[in-house]
Amino acid sequence: MAYTLDKLPLETLIGPVARATEVLVRLDERVARSPVRDGFVERQHFADAASALWLEGELVHLEDLVLHDAHMDIRSPTHELTRAHAVLRTRRRIFAQKPDWALSRDGFLALTGRGGAMPAAGQKSRDGEGVGTASVEADDRDDVEADLLAEEFAEIDAVLARSSKLLSGADVPARKEETSRHDRPDPQNGLIYDLDWNEEERLAEWHAVLAETRGQPVVLRAAVLLEAWSDIEVLQHATWLGPLLVAALLRQEGLAAHHLACIHLGAKNIPRERRRARNRGDRLHALLDAIHDAAVSGLKEHDRLVLAKNQIERRVKQRRASSKLPDLVELVLSRPLVSTGMIQERLKVTKQGALNLVGELGLREMTGRARFRAWGIV
Repeated sequence: MAYTLDKLPLETLIGPVARATEVLVRLDERVARSPVRDGFVERQHFADAASALWLEGELVHLEDLVLHDAHMDIRSPTHELTRAHAVLRTRRRIFAQKPDWALSRDGFLALTGRGGAMPAAGQKSRDGEGVGTASVEADDRDDVEADLLAEEFAEIDAVLARSSKLLSGADVPARKEETSRHDRPDPQNGLIYDLDWNEEERLAEWHAVLAETRGQPVVLRAAVLLEAWSDIEVLQHATWLGPLLVAALLRQEGLAAHHLACIHLGAKNIPRERRRARNRGDRLHALLDAIHDAAVSGLKEHDRLVLAKNQIERRVKQRRASSKLPDLVELVLSRPLVSTGMIQERLKVTKQGALNLVGELGLREMTGRARFRAWGIV
């Protein structure tokens, strides 16, 4: 199939494009000079990752995602949680690179699972800064754990599908006895992949749309690319990657140079009937509203963080130089939630010491539980 760019209702799209562009630029300018920039960006990563799974009909609690990212799960991680964490790690990976990396050849191949290895430990990045050995090893360890868990779930799905066919009386080929338990699933396995789904061709088609829209306004181009990604149905198992690539485009073009737009979070506020409308113009309007709502939500979250930081810092004043409260303030601002274990690990204090610090800072308990509690800013 061919995605066509003719007959776009430009006369009705100019207004929403200008409105979304204005709010997006305003947010980026505010983030560029913000004292809570790093914490804001990290919080946006978590919120967008959870929203990406919500759009696919899966509920991932933000608290579980934060604890899973800190390797402090209070229960066995679900398949949905590991997928949300994959979105989180991909957002971080895109934001850690130069703005034009994600849509470059190497970045595009790496993000779509077709090449582009991560920098080796200690290797110089493109910015000229050294990549820390510890952080690279931690990222690699996360990738390996996520891949192994994904393989386990894929194997379970294959067994369930095979069992269903056996129970229905269909002929099922015998399993190979020599297949290793940890072998990666064959990409041509019809139980897991659609054999008629030519991802290479679909990726090339979407890339052609990317090239053909180069002369259009950036936000309009972003909406067209989002609609094309959904219409072409590029990837079978990573539909969330399209909005991340579009967010990378907004960053590359300078409209969101200091953060990565949360398009999933904005689309979450748009009714599904609008996002899946029959009329193409209505779908583009919905996507433009999603970009606008993402920027508006970002402005509100940023202002809330700045206000919370000013209020919390009043409690830290006139503390002794060895006080752990300033470190706790940085931790709380950088995560939607923090647990006792996270405070203990980051601040190197005892459990009771962590609880005492939480009480001094006046944090709000967010879970309503007696055990495995977590706190956040009001």
